[in-house]
Amino acid sequence: MSQSFSNHARYFPPFHFFAVPVLLVYFIYTIRVASEVRTWPTVLAAVVAFALIVLAVAARTMALTVQNRVIRLEEQLRMQRLLPADLQGRIGELSVAQLVALRFASDAELPELTRTVLTQGITDKKAIKRMVTTWRPDHLRA
Repeated sequence: MSQSFSNHARYFPPFHFFAVPVLLVYFIYTIRVASEVRTWPTVLAAVVAFALIVLAVAARTMALTVQNRVIRLEEQLRMQRLLPADLQGRIGELSVAQLVALRFASDAELPELTRTVLTQGITDKKAIKRMVTTWRPDHLRA
């Protein structure tokens, strides 16, 4: 299946459809038990259940942060290769969010789209992605 704006978002089934729902159900269960039977073990179980949810969210956030840093580096290198000289000096003006969105632009349209994003000050990732006409897929997103 070819990737486009409408289908590029990715779910990781073991995380999104198993781990998170199980942790949420367990947290709700432990809160219910702790509210009915107020003992240290039941309260501790609820606290641990909440900690596991925090841990899962933190792990996902850290993974996406690292991935965005890698994308930023890849796109900066790609831009150094593809952008005209007048835009190369402005690569540092692009935010991580803008770079992450611009990665979907084909090599041919990247210079003009980058110029538009910079001159018009477009910061919304979805708006930038919608401007891409020839989609460059990213199948490795976590």
